[in-house]
Amino acid sequence: MKNWWQATFPKGRQNLIITDANGYPIQIAYGEKGTGKPLILLHGMGSWSYNWRYSVAPLSEYFRVICFDAKGYGFSEKPVCRREKSGHQVIELERIIQALCDEPVVIVAESLGAVIALAIAEKNPQLIARLVVLNVPIFPQCLPHWGMSVLAQTPLEILEIIDNLRLAYLFAPLVREIMGIERRRVLFDPSILTQEDVYWITYPFIEFPGTLVKVAEELQIAAREIEHLQTNKPNMLSEIQNNLGDIQSPTLILWGEQDSWFPASDGEKLRQRLKNAKFQILPNCHHDASSGAAQAVNAAIIKFMRDTNFI
Repeated sequence: MKNWWQATFPKGRQNLIITDANGYPIQIAYGEKGTGKPLILLHGMGSWSYNWRYSVAPLSEYFRVICFDAKGYGFSEKPVCRREKSGHQVIELERIIQALCDEPVVIVAESLGAVIALAIAEKNPQLIARLVVLNVPIFPQCLPHWGMSVLAQTPLEILEIIDNLRLAYLFAPLVREIMGIERRRVLFDPSILTQEDVYWITYPFIEFPGTLVKVAEELQIAAREIEHLQTNKPNMLSEIQNNLGDIQSPTLILWGEQDSWFPASDGEKLRQRLKNAKFQILPNCHHDASSGAAQAVNAAIIKFMRDTNFI
């Protein structure tokens, strides 16, 4: 199978060392293509840069496109011996931007990545030039998938044993089959997911011990955040919600019309809370907009940048 990083980015996969939210040096995998103003593509829960495979080349005609795998995801380091705190992704995204870019960036972010993007636009507005968020779970009621709930309730020690025994590697065909089925369920047209797609989507889970543990840890943090949101305990989600009016960056909200995980009405609710936002429905699109409606997403991004005089 052709190396995706090498095939997608002129310099292939590169590595960046940042200090993470726990104060430790951590290796972040990234790739970049194109020249001009920086545009960062930010993936969602359980995913990695591959989810943006249809956007890198089209957007690189206008921007210096940067894809990176968040800590614990994809090809980035997975420090399973250290537990994460809620909001660590915001701190780490800030440090990645500062390490790679010397001017305000465009952030295009999907799902959980979009929550992180909203948070950094509130806390560090000087870093953000434009913001595009896709299917953002900013008003969640629960974890949207049964598999997420199972992982969120499984002790991490058990998952560490599974990882250490390399069970995902030993049962790779089964892992690919199950994840292929589940990924097709968040696509409006399941037939577009190829065997090569399934291979790369599952690659970190099969090849890199620690991936399952870190994704489960993030799900446990998310479940706790949602529970605290609903019981009025201190949480990051309500803090982000309460400060949405502080976001100054021109913002485009894109939402899959058929997204059954988070309703499109949440997108309109988000638009009403932002000072300078546009809301656009993506027809024939489920939750996985970056893969399932890539042409519409890319076109909307380029039009938004033109409309806001950024290209």
